[in-house]
Amino acid sequence: MEGGPDLYAVFLQRLEDLELPYFVTGSVASSAWGEPRFTQDLDLVLSLPATAVPSLIQAFPPDLFYVPPQESLLAEAARSEGGHFNLIHHETGIRADVYLSDDDPLHTWAFDHRCHIELSPDLSVWLAPPEYVIVRKLEYFAEGGGERHIGDIRAMIAVLGPRLDSDVLHDWITRRKLGAQWKRIGDG
Repeated sequence: MEGGPDLYAVFLQRLEDLELPYFVTGSVASSAWGEPRFTQDLDLVLSLPATAVPSLIQAFPPDLFYVPPQESLLAEAARSEGGHFNLIHHETGIRADVYLSDDDPLHTWAFDHRCHIELSPDLSVWLAPPEYVIVRKLEYFAEGGGERHIGDIRAMIAVLGPRLDSDVLHDWITRRKLGAQWKRIGDG
């Protein structure tokens, strides 16, 4: 992963220790599946029941990390969709954008198909499946995200080739009504 595993291990090792289901997505995942590019932000999807909020706060001590107050985390965990918060490592300034899993069928599918990969001899992490990463990048592009999402998708397709499950990918593109954005990938 571009930027080096040590930059992200400060977050990921703690999540591994908590044994909360999660996966890495966004630019870090597209770099792992495609062409590496630098990013200082780490995007995660996390399953966070309200009962685990105190453990999460303990795992990210305030002298090392910015962590939202417990009340804010509980409110985000209680949301039926769109729960989100940030963790920031004080020393490096690296931010983890944490998106809470919800009843979205795409999240459910991704949790069932996430990949456990070794970042270093001391750290293995859960990575979103490439089809999920592509669909989410198409959604971000549709919402007005930059051309970098298109470039990330093209790089993933070039690197993965037939290892991508095209049936699954096209099913999600159809279900999420992303045909016009997908066509843009082929137009480049």
